[in-house]
Amino acid sequence: MNETHVVTCFLRNRGEVLLLHRSDEVGSYAGRWGAVAGHAEGDPDGAAREEIAEETGLDDAISFVRAGKSFTVTDDDLDTRWKIHPYLFDCESRAVEPNYETAAFEWVPPTEIGRRETVPDLWTAYERVAPTVETIEADTDHGSAWLSVRALEVLRDRAGVLAASAAGEDEDGDWSDLVTLAETLRTARASMTVVANRINRTMAVANDDRNPEAVERTATAGIDRAFEADEAAAREAAARLDGTVLTLSRSGTALDALHRATIDEVLVCESRPACEGVGVAEELADDRPVTLAIDAAAAHLLAERAVDAVVAGADTVFADGSVLNKVGTRAVAVAAAHENVPVYVVAASDKISTDPEPEPEFADGDRDQVYDGDADLTVTNPTFDRTPAEHVTVVTENGHLGRNDVAEMAAELREFAAWS
Repeated sequence: MNETHVVTCFLRNRGEVLLLHRSDEVGSYAGRWGAVAGHAEGDPDGAAREEIAEETGLDDAISFVRAGKSFTVTDDDLDTRWKIHPYLFDCESRAVEPNYETAAFEWVPPTEIGRRETVPDLWTAYERVAPTVETIEADTDHGSAWLSVRALEVLRDRAGVLAASAAGEDEDGDWSDLVTLAETLRTARASMTVVANRINRTMAVANDDRNPEAVERTATAGIDRAFEADEAAAREAAARLDGTVLTLSRSGTALDALHRATIDEVLVCESRPACEGVGVAEELADDRPVTLAIDAAAAHLLAERAVDAVVAGADTVFADGSVLNKVGTRAVAVAAAHENVPVYVVAASDKISTDPEPEPEFADGDRDQVYDGDADLTVTNPTFDRTPAEHVTVVTENGHLGRNDVAEMAAELREFAAWS
């Protein structure tokens, strides 16, 4: 029996993946649905990108997410043992340019894999790269809005599996399974309020039916709603930005606002210790002048440069209008207030905390990021700080929210939390 190494590459856009309907021109599994795939002898990593370029033309629009553990599928009819190497890429575009191997293509929720005739073990390949509770807990590269969508994907995918396999035979057991998963996801990133709020909304809406089909449906709708809310918040913030703008840390929504805004220059604080601001500066540099600055220079820049606005994201907006964000946000906001520079915190309303009297966690990061010497020192490396409401203007998909508006939204979100 021949052993053949192949790559299976999932392209993800707005929570959906690209499926290709294999044409009659391919050597195996014609007429079935699959992901981007091809032979991968010797260099699966290189083959993955080559196949994406050949089969979709989207090679310039992709970013690597993860590679999954390879596995083997045996096809006795073809006398072949396939060694499958799964990959996941995020994709900025849906403008697929298929080659002769593809008769049709669709962007669909991954749960659609279980409802189609596919190449062997396509769902197994997807599971090897799909988001999990563990990948959400361990992620240090992405913001809370991005991770909230990943959490909804985990819930949607599990509900889809249960919906396809159980066929309604044990709805109570399936609902219990999903309740446990939802509760785990709510606490996977305890400091990121948006994760819990979006999970709560999904489960609250599905609570009347209490079955996997309802959870799959509401989670899918929740993913769409999350993208729409984040984009609308970015548009609202972008309309308030012009001239020279200062930013810090990395917020996907704030970065989107900066891309959309008509501004002359961006000053970017490096945001130690992870220095995620460096990546932000690099992303913005193609469109406009960018100055990358050390964090300690932020107050100096606000005093000496003609800065028109500060924009930042938020991990949490509290009911009193104060904001939890990457450490350094408070110092920048206080310095900006002294110079009469407005500070816009851009965030979807789902980031508003439901806790009327919160006690934020200011847990320290890795000690070695600050000091790895031998002296007997106490080291503090806080990850977040809290900025008072009087120093920020909160901008959501609904525009500017004053303190009363924030409190009202917190009460509304609190109702969704009652599902459990």
